[in-house]
Amino acid sequence: MTLDPVAPRPGDAIELDLFLEALMRRYHYDFRSYSRASLVRRAELARDRLGCATLSELQGRLLHDDAVLPDIIDAMTVQVSEMFRDPSYYAALRREVIPHLQTFPSLKVWVAGCADGEELYSLAILFDEAGLFDRTLFYATEINPRALARAEAGVYDIDRLAVFSRNYQQAGGAGSLSDYYTAAYGRVAFDRRLRARTVFTEHNLATDQVFSEVHLISCRNVLIYFDNRLQDRAVGLFAEALARDGFLGLGSHETLRFSTHAARFAAFAEPDRIWRRTADQRIPHA
Repeated sequence: MTLDPVAPRPGDAIELDLFLEALMRRYHYDFRSYSRASLVRRAELARDRLGCATLSELQGRLLHDDAVLPDIIDAMTVQVSEMFRDPSYYAALRREVIPHLQTFPSLKVWVAGCADGEELYSLAILFDEAGLFDRTLFYATEINPRALARAEAGVYDIDRLAVFSRNYQQAGGAGSLSDYYTAAYGRVAFDRRLRARTVFTEHNLATDQVFSEVHLISCRNVLIYFDNRLQDRAVGLFAEALARDGFLGLGSHETLRFSTHAARFAAFAEPDRIWRRTADQRIPHA
């Protein structure tokens, strides 16, 4: 027997709005411009994890008990990734982007929304195999402090390694992924050297500003959780952060086509969702 889905109650939308407003005003985490459908699911998950009957009850706990904040942020953010996810993206970086980056004496790479670190370690390995690692500084940023701590630890369940290794080979890996980790007790720890040149820091694309000029930004499968206004804000930040002729990589279902900042980029390897920063158009003085 299939049960009919529970219809939303008249006050549900108001409860969600008030909960998000409380989260912003009390702790400065702004989720108000995230995709509404995603927000409903994530807020319900936070409510259920903390044993609350309603979002109003969850809001009350949020306002009066600081200890619940990490659990709420953990539920409100999505950490779904894998190493070398969409291998063609990393193959395109290796084949088409790396030769341009090799012309710079030093490099900065921003992994925006790094989740548990899979994308960061993928890029670190790719840059290592291209001989660029020692002249690259990586910034790994994330809104969720627990996810950021997991990224910095670089430890994953061993049963994920089959997918990681297959993706690595399909992305054009030069050796064996096992060269980069040690395994014990059902877990694998990636080589500390891979994060030796990484700055791990909290950053919120909804509220924070640009913090450095970079040559490559990889922000994959993050914008799909934003509404149009917040997507546009994030793309504007990326345009401001990128050096001229720097590169932006997005997720397989993300695009710049509808952004007001699209003219600040040129398609570079668009099937693999890679764009290149162009010079801003200047309005001549009268």
